[in-house]
Amino acid sequence: MPLQDYMKLVSVDDHLIEHPRVWLDRLPKSDHEMGPRIIEREDGRQVWTYQGTVYPNIGLNAVAGKDPREWGWDPVRFDQMMPGCYDSSARLLDMDLDGVHTGMAFPSFPKFAGTLFLEGADRDLALRCVQAYNDYHIDEWSAADPDRLPPIVIMPVWDVDLCVAELHRTAAKGAKGVSFVESPTPLDLPSFHTDYWDPFFSAAEEIDIPLMMHFGTSGTRPFTAPDAPEATFIALMGLNSMQSMINLCFSPVFHNHPNLKIVLAEGGIGWMPWMLERADMTWERQRFWQPINQEVRPSELFRRNIWGCFIVDSTGIGLRHDIGLDRILWECDFPHSDSMWPNSRKILADSVRHVPDNEVHAIAELNARELFHLKPA
Repeated sequence: MPLQDYMKLVSVDDHLIEHPRVWLDRLPKSDHEMGPRIIEREDGRQVWTYQGTVYPNIGLNAVAGKDPREWGWDPVRFDQMMPGCYDSSARLLDMDLDGVHTGMAFPSFPKFAGTLFLEGADRDLALRCVQAYNDYHIDEWSAADPDRLPPIVIMPVWDVDLCVAELHRTAAKGAKGVSFVESPTPLDLPSFHTDYWDPFFSAAEEIDIPLMMHFGTSGTRPFTAPDAPEATFIALMGLNSMQSMINLCFSPVFHNHPNLKIVLAEGGIGWMPWMLERADMTWERQRFWQPINQEVRPSELFRRNIWGCFIVDSTGIGLRHDIGLDRILWECDFPHSDSMWPNSRKILADSVRHVPDNEVHAIAELNARELFHLKPA
């Protein structure tokens, strides 16, 4: 079996559930009423409130260990979750059981890229909430074992200068990745086709920290019929990553920032060779009458600036050399509904049984360690 014992799995896409005191412990008391906090509903459910708006604890965010027949969107209580969803010491034990050495976790209540803090009128409070989350992730969540739980931080995406300042602040504290929006436009933010984000991208280049664009961080989901089951948009969410990749490859971003590193989290990889072929053909035939770069093909930008991630993707593994072996990262997605916990190592091993050891090691561990500057296990 090619997944050898010396290969320590690195998941670049897990999730944490913030415990009820994350913000209460870090915000001044004057912020407690309007800042994020858990309230008990009369029906026994626990929900979040922020600046007067109530937000549910989404059931599918914490289904590890549950029978799929029990899953749903319904809010859940913390005592209905595995402790490893919200306690990092317990998370390490769950990772041991799953055969996973390192896990990088996106947030939940703030949304995967912190875009919940675009909501509400008080942007000063929102900035304090972003900073409080980042301090929690670095000083508490990752502190249980910084080498196994490398911190991912969020940005105050409503202001590029604040993003630059927070990036420098958190990088100095040990942040290894930044969760950033896959497309700013649906959030009424300037697009990747403008120069608005240049100072932030330059800072990310300078620090050499990857921007991790998890699908759904634009706040959009693929179009389906209004009466279609939720399974349709769940199956189609990889389209968001396709859109993000094409937007970036036809934008000035990588031409102005040749050392910027983008990770497309949870979008899969099997579609990438065809999408790049289509993008190159479009570029070859259509570039002359449009204000786009005339010299560099989209596929060349991809192979320099973008990494793809997969949980289970037999097609992508088969096309690994067309994608680029060094462009591929593995993810576990614990404790979400796509996670294979507690069988992640076995399922990955089965899917790469015909792949040479050195290639498996790159996909499962070494690519991520190099990209995120993680210590050897």
